[in-house]
Amino acid sequence: MAKSSIGTPEQLADPNYTPPLGMAVPLGIQHVLAMFVANVTPAIIVCGAAGIGFGSDQGALGFPDMTYMIQMSMLFAGIATLFQTIGLGPVGARLPIVQGTSFAFIPIMIPAVAGLGTAGLSGLMTGVLIGGMFHFCLGFIIGKIRFALPPLVTGLIVLMIGLSLVKVGIQYAAGGVPLMGTEAFGSLAKWTPALVVVFVTLGIKFFTDGFASVASVLIGIICGYLVALAMGQVSFVSLDRADWFMVPTPFHFGFSFDWAIVLGMCFMAVVSAIETVGDTSGITKGGAGREATDTEIKGATFADGLGTAVGGMFGGLPNTSFSQNVGLIAITGVMSRHVVTFGALFLILCGLVPKVGAFINTVPINVLGGGVIVMFGMVCASGISMLADVDWNRRNMVIFAVALSVSLGLQLEPSALQHLPRTLQILLTSGLLPAAAIAVTLNLLLPSPLGATATEEISGGMAGHGR
Repeated sequence: MAKSSIGTPEQLADPNYTPPLGMAVPLGIQHVLAMFVANVTPAIIVCGAAGIGFGSDQGALGFPDMTYMIQMSMLFAGIATLFQTIGLGPVGARLPIVQGTSFAFIPIMIPAVAGLGTAGLSGLMTGVLIGGMFHFCLGFIIGKIRFALPPLVTGLIVLMIGLSLVKVGIQYAAGGVPLMGTEAFGSLAKWTPALVVVFVTLGIKFFTDGFASVASVLIGIICGYLVALAMGQVSFVSLDRADWFMVPTPFHFGFSFDWAIVLGMCFMAVVSAIETVGDTSGITKGGAGREATDTEIKGATFADGLGTAVGGMFGGLPNTSFSQNVGLIAITGVMSRHVVTFGALFLILCGLVPKVGAFINTVPINVLGGGVIVMFGMVCASGISMLADVDWNRRNMVIFAVALSVSLGLQLEPSALQHLPRTLQILLTSGLLPAAAIAVTLNLLLPSPLGATATEEISGGMAGHGR
C-alpha cells in the first residue's frame, strides 16, 4: 500500500489526521494483529498457575475460567487504548499508542496465585486495581523519578523479567505443567507443533518485511495450530459451550487485600511507567521526528494507570503500552491516532464476544509454548539491548554483578527464604524487586569511578575494561 494513497507526508506525521476509512480500518486491525498473541498470553499463564488454565474443569463448575480472563485482556486493552488515542481530560497522550496486557507483571502474578488456586485470584485482582491507581498517580511525578532508573537499572529489570519467564515457555512447549511427571511430557508429539511455531516464526521474521515480519509470531502460531489440528491435539469443547455476547461484571473474582501483591504491583507500575515514557518518545520520534511533550508523557502515564485500574476491577490484568506497535508506526509511517482507535474498537468487539476467547482457548498449550519461547527470549534480548547503552566501567560491572547474582539466585532457589513471611517471599523470589532495589541503591551510593585494583580480587582475572 503506497503511502501516497493514504495521505501527504505532512498528513501522515499528524496524529489528528484520519486516513480514508477503507484504509484506516485495515491499518487499525493490523495494529491489533501485531500484538494479539502477546496481549492474551499473560492471562493464559496466570490462569495456568491458578489452576483454571488448559484442561481445567473450573468453568463447568461455575467458576470463571480462562476464557473470561482472555476476554478481559482484549476488552480492556481496547478500552485503555481508547484512553490513549481519544483521551479523557488530562488522561491520554492523544497519540497512536496501543495498550495491552503486560509481561512485566507475570513474575509477580504467578507467585501470587501459585499454590492458592482460584482463591488467589481475588487478591491478585485487588492488587491490580490498587497498583493501577498508584500507576495513575505516577503521572504527576514521572519526569522527576527517571534519574533513578538509568539503562543499567531498567535493562537489568527487563532481563530479569525475561529470565523468569523462559522456564514457562519450555514447560508449555513440552506439554504444560499438568503433564509433568508423565510419559507425555516432552514427547515428540508435543514438541513437533511447538518447533513448527519456532521455525516458521524465525523464517517469517528474517525472510520477509513489513507487516508479515511484525506479525511473525502470530503467523507461526497459526501454522503450529494447523499441525496440532492434524495431529488430533485440538479440542473444540470450550468453543461449543461459549456464548456470543457477554457483559463483564465488577469484582468477578472477588475482593481481598494482600500486601505482597499490592506492593509488587506498585513496584512494577514504576517500571511500566518508564517503559511507557520510552514508547511515547519512540512514537513521536519515529512517526513525527520530534520529542514527546511533557503533556503527552503525563497523559500516557495517566492512561496506563487508569486502564490497569479499571481492568483490574472487572478481572483484567495490568496494561502497558506495547513496543511492537511503536515499530509498526515506523514501518507504515502512519502517525494517525484515529487509525489505532479503529484497532481499539476491534479489540473491544472481540472482548465482548466469548466465542473469540473460547477459540483462543482451543490453541494447544504446546503450540502457545513455541510462540512464548520466542517472545520471552525477545524480552531477555530487549534487556540486553538496553544494557548495551551502559558504560561498562568497573563500578557498573560490580553493581550489575551483585544485583544479578542475588536476584537470579533467589529466583532459582526460592526455598532459601522459606523462613520469611509469605509477603516477603513473593516480593523477593520474583527476582525483580531485589534486582531493582540493589541496582538503584548501589547506583546512587557508590562512588565513581572505581579503580581497576578494586575489582581484581573478585573478578578472577575477568575484570573487564571501561570504554
